Amino acid sequence: MIRYDLICDNAHEFEGWFGSAEDFDRQKERALVGCPSCGSPRVTKRLMAPSVSTARKKEEQRHAVMNAHNQEVIDKLRELVTTIKANAEDVGERFPEEARKIHYGEAEQRGLIGKATAEEARELIEEGVEIAPLPVLPDDNN
Repeated sequence: MIRYDLICDNAHEFEGWFGSAEDFDRQKERALVGCPSCGSPRVTKRLMAPSVSTARKKEEQRHAVMNAHNQEVIDKLRELVTTIKANAEDVGERFPEEARKIHYGEAEQRGLIGKATAEEARELIEEGVEIAPLPVLPDDNN
């Protein structure tokens, strides 16, 4: 399909869709193309800027798709973090100590969130304590 911007002899502007350039010419010859405003069969094609797909347009489209996808992922992560926080006890700076107590059976099993330094986290992992950092997402005030 090809779209043409058209104009009649009374300066009414409109668009028309045709199967090909030849299809437009055939319909015009048979007076099948007419102005929807005044009915005039004297219709011509207007000059149109071609819609060219440039590398820049493709890059802009790719960024738009990626931004939408990234936002969807961030929204899902935000929902996950909210669920984790709602179902865990925040023990703050006591996190390494409390995590060890649970791991070694000295405290009841429960979800924990809190703070640990990189060194404390490394030590917990080396001991076999299962931990994972919560992501800090854009616009979070954590």
